[in-house]
Amino acid sequence: MSIAHSGLQHHVDEPLQTGVPLEFSTEDGATKILGFWLFMVTDVLLFACLFATYVVLYKHIGAGASAAKLFGDDVSGFTAETFILLTSSFTCGLATYEMRHGSHSRLKLWIVITMLLGLSFIGLEVYEFSTFVSHGDTMSTSAFLSAFFTLVGTHGAHVSLGIIWMGLILYQISRRGVNPVTARKLFIVSLYWHFLDVVWVFIFTVVYLTGVM
Repeated sequence: MSIAHSGLQHHVDEPLQTGVPLEFSTEDGATKILGFWLFMVTDVLLFACLFATYVVLYKHIGAGASAAKLFGDDVSGFTAETFILLTSSFTCGLATYEMRHGSHSRLKLWIVITMLLGLSFIGLEVYEFSTFVSHGDTMSTSAFLSAFFTLVGTHGAHVSLGIIWMGLILYQISRRGVNPVTARKLFIVSLYWHFLDVVWVFIFTVVYLTGVM
């Protein structure tokens, strides 16, 4: 008798375990979450290279502005960005919490709030970049500015992708409800979002705080 006929075969989306979070309740879900952890290693390497490049080129300002001149004494801008992004990490965690406790309406509310905070962060970053460019501090002005725009811009592009990703998952949850597949997708995007917050803490410290000191 084949395994399929014996009733021992499970569909990849059918829960295999009870008493574990829904996103880990299927073999397929647990495998894909592990795969995403491995994928994030490549992003760690990417940002490590960008940070290393920035540190090397930090003093190569040429005829452009130095970090101290670029950021000035006003720390309100990047401090607000930091507060907004860290708050969004908290609200993203609340979305996961509500998912695991079966409150789907609150889950969707916290996703929307996280997306709005992410959009606020991007808005402030775009304003910051446009201000620098309007003062003649462009990516081609110096090696320092090239490294700065590449590092911070790459992080901003990741945040933008995360916002779109959350929006797509919110749509799927609204249409299909919370099941092992949508729970796994939400958990993975939350891992991605928390990772971006950690990267930003390093950017805040290495780029902005060091620049104004």
